[in-house]
Amino acid sequence: FICPINRRKLISHILSLSFIEKARILIFTSSAESLAEMESKYDRRSELKAFDESKAGVKGLVDARVEKIPRIFIHEQNKHYDVSDSSCDSKFSIPVIDFEGVDKDVTLRDNIVNKVRDACEKWGFFQIVNHGVEVTVLDEIIDRIRGFHEQDLEVKKEFYTRDLSRSFTYNTNFDFYQAQAANWRDTIYCSMAPCPPNPAELLEVCRDIMIDYSKKVMKLGLTISELLSEALGLKPNHLKDMGGVEGPCILGHTIQHALNQI
Repeated sequence: FICPINRRKLISHILSLSFIEKARILIFTSSAESLAEMESKYDRRSELKAFDESKAGVKGLVDARVEKIPRIFIHEQNKHYDVSDSSCDSKFSIPVIDFEGVDKDVTLRDNIVNKVRDACEKWGFFQIVNHGVEVTVLDEIIDRIRGFHEQDLEVKKEFYTRDLSRSFTYNTNFDFYQAQAANWRDTIYCSMAPCPPNPAELLEVCRDIMIDYSKKVMKLGLTISELLSEALGLKPNHLKDMGGVEGPCILGHTIQHALNQI
């Protein structure tokens, strides 16, 4: 508990601490005056900057065993939407399209094109099965992305930046300084084309799988663009020739648990 004679001194001390040090402190007080005083001194921009400069990300807060979620991550309750199961009509389901044999049988491909057209007209999206990206590759990319986020902080700090000119980056929230509240996650970002990164720029823990995974996904993306073109009654390469499949990138998120507060 805060003694009145030391309240201002304690508040001043708290405001001078580093971001992670402040985040680890849980204050108990019955004084409305002290709370109001801290509220009046709260500087969101400074808090954002302090967090960013720590380069520790959300995982750094969790590793530091924060006792209270920092205010910059708190979303206003009235901004949340209450979506209950009763609002979902069970008779609707997302279109699932089987890509098996899409490049081997003309009749089968025509059938897939018709399903793509129907899904786009009625839904705007669809799910793909038998897409050609092996489950082992999908499992490994997830495991290796997790491996990056589990690296020592000093290793990850070398990649923490908001410089979009770099091919491989790691940070917390791309819109960190624009959003009303930050999301509780860290993300790695890597642009894989049209100018692929130098392998030496990628951390070894995820280097090979990111290159392999991106090649397979780019191939799948090209197939989808061809099907969409055909569904529009155009030549298969129409969307590709427009440059619609030239800039794939990989985003790898990690979402941390923090003392059951999330």
